[in-house]
Amino acid sequence: MPASTVSERQGGGVRPLHFSGIQVDHRDGDGRLFRVLDVSDFVVPPGALIGLRGPSGSGKTSLLHLAAGFFLPDAGSISWGDLVVSTMPGAARDRWRRDTVGFVFQDFHLVPELDVLANITLPASFSGWRQTSEQEARATTLAGRMGLTDLRRRAAVLSRGEQQRVAIARALFNAPALILADEPTASLDPVHAAEVGSLLVEVAKESGATLLCASHDPVLLARMQQVGMIGDGPFQLKAAA
Repeated sequence: MPASTVSERQGGGVRPLHFSGIQVDHRDGDGRLFRVLDVSDFVVPPGALIGLRGPSGSGKTSLLHLAAGFFLPDAGSISWGDLVVSTMPGAARDRWRRDTVGFVFQDFHLVPELDVLANITLPASFSGWRQTSEQEARATTLAGRMGLTDLRRRAAVLSRGEQQRVAIARALFNAPALILADEPTASLDPVHAAEVGSLLVEVAKESGATLLCASHDPVLLARMQQVGMIGDGPFQLKAAA
């Protein structure tokens, strides 16, 4: 889908992403509350490339899921421009996510029975409309850029690295204004990780999308404009190394 069409549908395209007074608590095995995430104020400018680093369990994935509206914080708010996503009803958040967000899941979330092309174009099925030739062409182009040449292979028979690349292509399919990527190069060898990381950044820049990326990959984090450390004192952004 062309980026201009997506921007028109979103009523303004790329906007600032703002986390304010965020607190997320979970209960341990004994029922005691513990703080998973604590971010007082974090603004992601439109079109920025922001990395998130920190040890496993520090809250990186939770922050991305909050940004996508998958769940709500125990305190604080998440805004996309003048839209306060964290106060929107569930159905409205689902529509906003569908129209605005491309999410690269750490565990891929592909449909094993579907082939590469069908998995990449899966977001189009949520609208209830049949796929257009333009959408298939975009999916084919994205697959090619990700090094995926056999679009009729089922996801179930792909290697983890190939599944990762399908997941990234699917996240980019709707030319989203906000790309959220959770360890997008974790299942790739160093050579392919560098290639896919470069493509992810390249596509975000081409469309002017905001990219928020959680990763342990120093090469990918170095491509970001700024990197925030989670789980080591107050959250703050620093220039990428």
